[in-house]
Amino acid sequence: MRLRALLETDALGLQLLGGEDELDRTVRGVMTTDLRDPSRYLSGGELVLTGLAWRRDAADSDPFARLLVQAGVTALAAGEAELGSVPEDLVVACLRHRLPLFAVHESVAFATITEHVVRQVSGERAGDLAAVVDRHRRMMTSGPAGGGPDVVLDLLGSDLDLRAWVLSPTGRPVAGPKDAGPALTAEVCAELAAEHLAATRAGRRAPHRVTVGPTAYSLFPVRGRGLPPAVAPGARTPQGTGGDVRETVLSDWVLVVEADAGDWAEERLDLLYGVTQLIAVERDRRDAARTVRRRLAQEVLELVQTGAAPAEIAARLRVAAPVLLPGLGAAPHWQVVVARVEWADGGGETGRVAQSLLEEILVDPRATGPEQSDRIAVAHTGDEAVALVPLPAVSSEHDGSETGVLAEALLESVREPLSAGLGDGGRVTLGVSAAVHSAEGLRGALEEARHARRVAAARPGRVCAAGHQELASHVLLLPFVPDDVRRAFTARLLDPLRDYDRRHRAELVPTLEAFLASDGSWTRCANRLHLHVNTLRYRVGRIEQLTGRDLSRLEDKLDFFLALRMS
Repeated sequence: MRLRALLETDALGLQLLGGEDELDRTVRGVMTTDLRDPSRYLSGGELVLTGLAWRRDAADSDPFARLLVQAGVTALAAGEAELGSVPEDLVVACLRHRLPLFAVHESVAFATITEHVVRQVSGERAGDLAAVVDRHRRMMTSGPAGGGPDVVLDLLGSDLDLRAWVLSPTGRPVAGPKDAGPALTAEVCAELAAEHLAATRAGRRAPHRVTVGPTAYSLFPVRGRGLPPAVAPGARTPQGTGGDVRETVLSDWVLVVEADAGDWAEERLDLLYGVTQLIAVERDRRDAARTVRRRLAQEVLELVQTGAAPAEIAARLRVAAPVLLPGLGAAPHWQVVVARVEWADGGGETGRVAQSLLEEILVDPRATGPEQSDRIAVAHTGDEAVALVPLPAVSSEHDGSETGVLAEALLESVREPLSAGLGDGGRVTLGVSAAVHSAEGLRGALEEARHARRVAAARPGRVCAAGHQELASHVLLLPFVPDDVRRAFTARLLDPLRDYDRRHRAELVPTLEAFLASDGSWTRCANRLHLHVNTLRYRVGRIEQLTGRDLSRLEDKLDFFLALRMS
């Protein structure tokens, strides 16, 4: 499409500020950015939309315009919402570099322009298939007449005979076609999400082609606001490159299509990339809905950490409760969940990554719709994210039942995909507090969740969690034993057994573990190991001889138990 066509579209509300001799330039795509240097994400021919957050002073305008021209950008459109009007220094810089410049009225959303450009460009590339994209766009509206991405996927099925789903980075179904055969199982969703994250982490070009059982799937990333869009094969900037992939790999949605896109025509690939951009609009809308909850969580967190009066915190919680649990009659109980994402080399901005990831992990998979499934508020401070989780009611602390968020349950369905996205150099650790019913208990809940997260961090594995129940156990102490003390303690007790096992294949260490797990019962341990009791007695005797310990004494049993746990 031509720039002139954009200017003539009244609904876009564009005002030309410079470059009237360049209006016959062709627009081949659109990108929204506030990066000071977005050139790594540009492939040429784009209309770049910016809110001007990159501009700190007048000296920033000329380098920004020069970088866009060097990247082959067709034109720049600057929003008036941030500064009231487009700065004169940017107008002069664009004139100097012969870069057409438009002003976007504050009443016009960038999403409106993006949808218009995507629709027009897809139409020119895909011919008759543009009608499908246009129908998709019309359905991607809020309210009863809309339907969001589910309707887009239904139309892919009816018009192109393609079954498709949208998954979150953890494999949670975000959208899917209605009346299109059986849905994806939880196991398949987790495997597809894991493949998507692993491919993104490795920087492989999309679409990623995956076979699960007898079925072939093609995976198309759905990028959020401020991130480089997915680009079709042949474009100069490959998907997944540019920037630090660690800051986005755990947040991308993915469009899953039940087909092998390896032999698709370019027109059909272009159409699917256009669909991902339309779905990204819905993702941005859902992300924007979290803004209020994030702000509430940040305010509560700051009050708690600065030691504010309980009455002040309680007042803020009363404001938060109706937002998170509409219609709730009484103030709820609260839980705190703390998460941290860490990379082996210490790189990447991890606080926001942990915030986005924790929001996703805490979504209730049993609920439907963004309003019903998103009832948590997550803030971030430094390298950690802190979630405030409301509970409408909790059971008695003494009746043996558990309600609310349980540490291990959080990770049951997300461990496989997250491990793939983290690769060898990343870890996610979570800690969960007990429920508290007042502002006075919130500070203690925060510290409890942080302690639990440190317990989780002491465990092996890329994705680990610990709950408040474990803080009354010896496991609370083990993470804080210095490493040199751990090594000396375990070596003194276990190295003689390990050396003997290596020389004689005697399995003394497994025997010791089974004996302690059987509470010192000879019969239960012998049955567990499928040994005669006399053989078991011989092995235990050898353990005692090699270590100088007596396994009939409680103190020696406890020492062996701790040594095994710390090893």
